[in-house]
This record gives sequence, C-alpha cells and structure tokens, in this order.
Amino acid sequence: MEDLKLKGFKIHEMSKPADPSFAHGRRDFYKMGLVTGNMTVYYGDKKYEINDTVLFFINPNIPHSVVRHSKETTGHACLFTEVFFAGRERTEILKSSPLCNADKNPVILLNKEEAVFMAGLFQKMQSVYRGNYDHKDELLRNCIELIIHEALSTQPPQNGLQYKNAATRITNLFMDLLERQFPIDSTARPLKLRTARDFAVSLSVHINYLNRSVKEVSGKPTSVHIAEHIVAEAKSLLLYTDWSVADIAYSLGFEYPTYFNNYFKRLTGVTPKMIRKEKI
Repeated sequence: MEDLKLKGFKIHEMSKPADPSFAHGRRDFYKMGLVTGNMTVYYGDKKYEINDTVLFFINPNIPHSVVRHSKETTGHACLFTEVFFAGRERTEILKSSPLCNADKNPVILLNKEEAVFMAGLFQKMQSVYRGNYDHKDELLRNCIELIIHEALSTQPPQNGLQYKNAATRITNLFMDLLERQFPIDSTARPLKLRTARDFAVSLSVHINYLNRSVKEVSGKPTSVHIAEHIVAEAKSLLLYTDWSVADIAYSLGFEYPTYFNNYFKRLTGVTPKMIRKEKI
C-alpha cells in the first residue's frame, strides 16, 4: 500500500489464489475492479451473488465485505484516493458514479464484449502504472473516468420517484455508516462524520432527504442518532482510557475542547470531568 499512500493510486492483478473469506476494514480510498469468480458481496444493506464477470465499485464509507466461495478468482483491482482524482469536473463525475451515489448499483454484470473492453482498460492502466510516461497520472485518471462513464451508461435512468423502501435503504446506510465510525481506538483517526450534512455528502443525497428518511423510518431525527453515538463514545473514552479530555474532544471531531465540554454538558447535564471522576 506504500504507492497508494505516496501517489494516491495503485493497481494490481488478482491472479493469486485468495482466501475464501475476505472482509474490508476502514479505508480512505476508493476501489473499483473487474473480477471473475464465485462470491457473495455485502455492500451496505444489499447482498449480491456473483458467479460471472462483473465490474465493481467500493466506497470506503459504506460497510462492505466479500465472501469468496472459490479460490479461483481472477481480475484487476484499482485503488485511488479522492485527491488523486481531483478536479471540479471529475469530482462531479465521481459523485454521480456508483462509487459515491447510494442509488447506483455497485456491482455491474458484464456481457462478453463489455468484459473484454473493460479488461483492456485495466490492462492499459497496469501498463501505464508500471511505465515511465511523464503524464501517466493524467492518463490513469482518464482511464478511471472512462470506466466510470461506461458504468453510468449501464445504469437505468432515474424517474425521479421516491419509493418507501428507498427511505429504509438510505436509513440503513446511514446507520451502518454511523456505527462503523465507532469505537474510536486512536487519537490519530478522529471522527470524520459528525453532522447530518457530513453524512448526506458522504452518501451523495440531499440533507433534507436524509433527515426525512431517517425520521420516517426510525422515529428520531438524524442529529439525535449522531448525538447519542457521540455521547456514548465520549463516556466510554472518559471511563476506560487515559486520554486527556482535550484528546477525547479532538478524536470526536471537536475543534476546541471547550466546544466538546459545552456539547457534552448540554446533552448529559454533567461535564466530562465529572464523568471521569467516576473512574477513580
């Protein structure tokens, strides 16, 4: 993963025998690939049974895992950071793609002709990645963009109608994303999503739609769910770690400890230091 950290991009061929079971941890990069094999993909609240050649897209913020039913899995995987794929027009493409848009299918079944075309694109990226072309980053971005466009062209048009189960789906994705942020085990990885707007941006939906869906399905506002998780985690950190109150504040996404103190007292009626005294 060193190249990914330094350059923001990495591609590899999935030709080695794989462990039948594989689960993703929390990551800060997008992943897309072309794979042929027999497996089950869990992505958010969806389950996909695969026994053919598919194009897949993985958003790091959506809980996902893969169970391979055979070690004979082949294909290519491309990983990149949002910074690598920067630029206003490209950012808009990224947001509308299956990588960011919860309404888009992240697993796309390909016919033989489409599979051959996609294999050529991934092989081209692998060749460019290993080469010394001066503008290879730009060429790699163009390949990523072309793959995304091809994926979008296979998606059915949106008719603008909202169905009741869509509210359930986005609520489940929100709850999974919220719970996946906890527990916080390092001050070096602070809470990234702390407001309803943060979650709406991450799930590529309008904040009003997210709030309306969560309230309709769960009976509680989005902000209440977030606050309950933050307070519960704060209490746990205060009672069971030796972190300073300032470190806990920063790890929970507060810019200043005083903001955290005021937030915590407003919701619990006590200060963080009072909770910490219970530890003694």
